[in-house]
Parts: sequence; C-alpha cells; structure tokens
Amino acid sequence: MTTRIPTSTSLTESAVIAAPLAQVWHMIKLQDFHKFWSKLSTSNYVKGASPETDVVQWTFKDGTVLDVKQEEHSTIDHFITYSVIASTPALTYTSVLSTIRCFPITSGGSEGSTFVQWSANFSSDADAGVIEDARFKRKEALADLAGVVVGGGSAKK
Repeated sequence: MTTRIPTSTSLTESAVIAAPLAQVWHMIKLQDFHKFWSKLSTSNYVKGASPETDVVQWTFKDGTVLDVKQEEHSTIDHFITYSVIASTPALTYTSVLSTIRCFPITSGGSEGSTFVQWSANFSSDADAGVIEDARFKRKEALADLAGVVVGGGSAKK
C-alpha cells in the first residue's frame, strides 16, 4: 500500500521586475500569456464558453491544453484571479485557483520596479509533485515575464 505524503496545497512565488508597474501590468492578461511565457505556444479566447466571464485556452508546447476562467480582475488593485476549468490531458487533482498580483515598489534600491506575486490554492487531492511542478512553472514564467518586460522582446520560442 502506498502512503501519500501530506503536503501543503498552496504556494506563492514572487519576483522583483526592474520595470514600472504599468509596463508589467500591461502583460498580465490571460489571453496574452503566450507573449511572455516561453512554455505556451498560444493563449486565445474561447468564444461562447461563458456569457458572464472570459475563458482563455492556453496551449503549451508539450501539447497540454488548459481552459482557464478569469474569476476576478482589478485594474485598481492590479490583480487577476483565474481557475482551470478544463484540461487535456485531465488533471490529477480536482481544482486550482490562482492569483497574480502586481505592486509598485516605491522606495529603496528597487524603487520604480514592480513586485509580482503568483499564488495558487489547490484542492486537497493535489500531491507534492503537482505543487512542485506548479512552483517550478511559476518561477520560470516570472523569469520569462521579467525577460520580456525588461528586455523588450517576446517569449522564447
């Protein structure tokens, strides 16, 4: 019998990006993630999926396809919250709710930069491998975001 190792089902990754808030925030749109995240080949609206909110399909270069639903968006507080509502192949856990928040750094050595925080709360059936994979992907995506915003390029192909 295999014993499941208990694990926290939430995580938060963050980065300081050496660019003003407006420049970073401009990239934080679910349909534009392919413009900075090198693991994505496309990110497009799913037409007619929901009359009440935006649904965007993320197609990863490894063939994984996620439909993500924007749950909340604030241009005042600079955050978006989204959930995964469909996946091919199927997820090994029930649900995940993620939030990306951007904060201006207003003093100190990084003044004029942006602090970006990307958190996730998984259902209790997510195992340690799922959490660590999500941690790695967020770190990589934040590094990609910094590279595109600061370097002025596009996502690595």
